[in-house]
Amino acid sequence: MSENTTTQPETNPQAEGVDWFAELRGLALMLLAVLAFHSFIAKPFYIPSISMMPNLLVGDRLVVSKYPYGWNWSSASFHVLTRREWRVAGSTPEYGDIVIAVPRNRSEDLIKRLVALPGDRIAVRNGQIILNGKPVPQKVEPSLELPADPDQPCDEYTFPGLKARKPSGRFICELPVLRETLPNGANYLVIDHLRQSLDDMAEIAIPESHVFLMGDNRDHSADSRASLEDNGLGGPVPLSDIGGRAEFITFSLDGSQTWNPASWWNALREGRSWSTLRPALGKGERK
Repeated sequence: MSENTTTQPETNPQAEGVDWFAELRGLALMLLAVLAFHSFIAKPFYIPSISMMPNLLVGDRLVVSKYPYGWNWSSASFHVLTRREWRVAGSTPEYGDIVIAVPRNRSEDLIKRLVALPGDRIAVRNGQIILNGKPVPQKVEPSLELPADPDQPCDEYTFPGLKARKPSGRFICELPVLRETLPNGANYLVIDHLRQSLDDMAEIAIPESHVFLMGDNRDHSADSRASLEDNGLGGPVPLSDIGGRAEFITFSLDGSQTWNPASWWNALREGRSWSTLRPALGKGERK
């Protein structure tokens, strides 16, 4: 009697090939999602200069929201679009907002504070803003002590005579500061410790759909007071060149870190993480 046997097919599994098209498509979709988020919602930003001291320091990392003033060509993450004076769901910033602007002659992002709105008249006299014929109040505050570190060395050329050594041996920068208050009550600290050419500017009128921007470190900021040739903003900035509003600092590194992330902990500046960048509001008169 013969015995029926069922022969099972031999299984020799082979390594499945990689679907490179699917992998590349997934990567492309992920990159598009990141670019869309950065262009329409929010984007991280790094502070590379001292122009917004004492409120922003070199090494601060912050979040810029893209939607408060609507969207335009400068909202795009890498400014790959041709410059155009168009806006979608546009609105006007407020006095004291810290905004991102793109100069007309280059594609880099600059971060400055809004000090004049469309229709305003603005002049600068001895470093003080004259807005619509009235001096913007500036109140002397106690000197601000900032630790001197690799990213904020308080060098003699930039801050002559302001570097001091504490009894502990730590070096600090003793910054003379003023509290400036705009018509809506927005107030913030500014530094104005030198006499220089940008301390005086004849009165100009801000055109419709334009704003005037200045850095908080008045002696070391190329802003709307400075020409495009001097790396400034060349006067009033079109609202279509405003790409977002600074919201808060995520963290700040003092420049002592290396490529190794383990070194970042010791380089963290105390007290800066999650600090809001919206100006304090006191009593004021809204425009």
